[in-house]
Amino acid sequence: MAFELPDLPYDYEALAPYMSKETLEYHHDKHHKAYVDNGNKLAAEAGMENLSLEEIVKQSYGKNPGLFNNAGQHYNHVHFWQWMKKDGGGNKLPEKLAKAIDSDLGGYDKFRADFINAGTTQFGSGWAWVAVKDGKLAIMKTPNGENPLVHGASPILGVDVWEHSYYIDYRNARPKYLEAFVDNLINWDHVLEMYEKAVG
Repeated sequence: MAFELPDLPYDYEALAPYMSKETLEYHHDKHHKAYVDNGNKLAAEAGMENLSLEEIVKQSYGKNPGLFNNAGQHYNHVHFWQWMKKDGGGNKLPEKLAKAIDSDLGGYDKFRADFINAGTTQFGSGWAWVAVKDGKLAIMKTPNGENPLVHGASPILGVDVWEHSYYIDYRNARPKYLEAFVDNLINWDHVLEMYEKAVG
C-alpha cells in the first residue's frame, strides 16, 4: 500500500485563528509530504510496500528507524488533520465518549488538564495521546514519530507537539497551543469513530 498525502478535510483558512493558513501550508504540504515521499522509498527498499500502514509502523519499530520515523509520522498526520475541525473542541462530547472519559480519566476537566500536561511535558519533539489500552482510556505521550500502536494501545486522539505544528502561531508557548487545540479544534466525531473501532 503506497503512502499517499491526503487532502486536508477543510480549507487552509478553516482553523484560524487557532492554527493559521501558513502553519497548515508548511505542516501539511511540506512536512507531511516529506514523510510520504521518504516513507514510500524506504518501504519499497524494505519490501514492505504492500503492507497496511499500521503493519508497517508495527513491523519497522525498533528494526528500521528510518522507515519507522516516516511511517509513524505519516500515520500520525493522516489522523491529526481529521482530529481537528472548525468550531471544534470544548466539552460538548458525544455521550459515549463523555461516559468513557468520566469513568477512565476522571471527567472532562481532569482529562483536559492531564492531556495538556502530557503535551507540555513531552521533552523535545513528540505527541500527546488519548488511547485505548486494555479496554480503557489512557493518556500517553511519545517521542518523535512514535505512537500508541507500538505500545499495545490504539490511539483515538493525538496532538502534534513538534515545533513545526505551533511555532509560526505560538512561538515557544506550547501550552497555549495545546489549550487552543483542546478548547477550539478537536473533532470529537473522529475521536468517537476511532474509539468505537478500538473497543470493538
